Amino acid sequence: MSLYARRVTLPAITPLVLQKRVIKVFSEDGTSRALEVPNDTTARNVCQLLIQKNHYVDDQNWTMFEQLSTLCLERIIEDHELVIDVQSKWDMEEDCRFCFRKYYAKYEFFKNPEDYFPDLMLSYSNEVNGTAKSLDTLKTFLSTTTYPEVHSYLYMSEKGKKSWKKQFFVLRRSGLYYSTKGTSKDPRHLQFFSDLSQNNIYMLLSARKMYGAPTDYGFCLKPNKTGGAKEMKMLCAENEESKSCWVTAIRLYKYGKQIYQNYLKPQQKDDLNGHSLSAMRSISENSLVAMDFSGHKTRVIENPTEALSIALQEGLLWRRKSCGRISAHGVPTTSQNSKLNIAIHMSQPWFHHKISRDEAQKLIHQQGLVNGVFLVRDSQSTPKSFVLSLCYGQKIKHFQILPIEDGGELFYTLDEGHTKFTDLTQLVEFHQLNRGTLPCTLKHYCTRVTF
Repeated sequence: MSLYARRVTLPAITPLVLQKRVIKVFSEDGTSRALEVPNDTTARNVCQLLIQKNHYVDDQNWTMFEQLSTLCLERIIEDHELVIDVQSKWDMEEDCRFCFRKYYAKYEFFKNPEDYFPDLMLSYSNEVNGTAKSLDTLKTFLSTTTYPEVHSYLYMSEKGKKSWKKQFFVLRRSGLYYSTKGTSKDPRHLQFFSDLSQNNIYMLLSARKMYGAPTDYGFCLKPNKTGGAKEMKMLCAENEESKSCWVTAIRLYKYGKQIYQNYLKPQQKDDLNGHSLSAMRSISENSLVAMDFSGHKTRVIENPTEALSIALQEGLLWRRKSCGRISAHGVPTTSQNSKLNIAIHMSQPWFHHKISRDEAQKLIHQQGLVNGVFLVRDSQSTPKSFVLSLCYGQKIKHFQILPIEDGGELFYTLDEGHTKFTDLTQLVEFHQLNRGTLPCTLKHYCTRVTF
């Protein structure tokens, strides 16, 4: 028997080349940057690229947003979402864009869930026997064996009408429902309202003006497809706390454990196009403490009064040296000190020159209603004074900073002179460590991103 071997020529293997697309990303001041990205680029990858190119300090608060300007809608693009997939769903007739900015509320519910899930809006049940369980709130949302429900009254926009109707809504894993009979959760009385898996949740940026909503706390569910605007369903909460609960719960139900993995991922190294983009070291505001280096050994200053006293002494010494360098012809005047302070304030990222109260509130709201988010601005009502705008309890409060003279020196105060600071920088740094007369310490400053 003869054996013959046939030589077979195999086709050459062509390496897989990922297609690239161009996306345009806008900053808060309206400037934009065009990026060429592969099809498998996630929102987190884009954030990492922009952080690296602009030399920003990396943390998990940098966020990509999808903004539909024509509809006055905006939503968080989750870190794992593919930006090209998001862009492919845009309607040609709509003004759609990607936006990049800090958003401190992005994962805040993992750190302080009690601020996002009021007891009155939640109920827990077990899949097996239906008994109530008092478990950790976040664990119940991420678990597959427990079924937490979110419930409260919401206003819904009636289809084909400009009117809004108040109904009792219930959020379950199977979808969003409203009751046709008061607050009854009986299956006979629950009317299906919307599915979560095929819809994205958006914020209404102008709920009253654009859609005639009864409050400003509007959000909507819009189908994740081209032409979805025709099928979007709008809702409106009675307050910010209720809105935050609903939006956060829908995000958790929609993405499950993936959103928790997104929260943990910034602590690891990301990879984009084969290039390792190591996260830059971020210093947490909560890790700052007052230190005394005057002795042989350093020590932590735990007493706020002692910390303030030392800060004032150092501030006065620094001021005398600085003013002496500026004015070599005599003793520095209050006017010279004031000009020096303005120059110092203008260079700080938390200082916003000549913005209005409404603009300050909008900026803080855009960057997340989290305790300790703040900025300092010029006072519009009192010349030569300033205002500290601070978020606390999902509300924005404004505190007057007044200039006062003492012994020929100019100081700034938040409490009518009881506590005096040599400049705004010292005032801010002190309140980053100590609450003082404020409802909370200063944690996250608002700054406008520009490319």
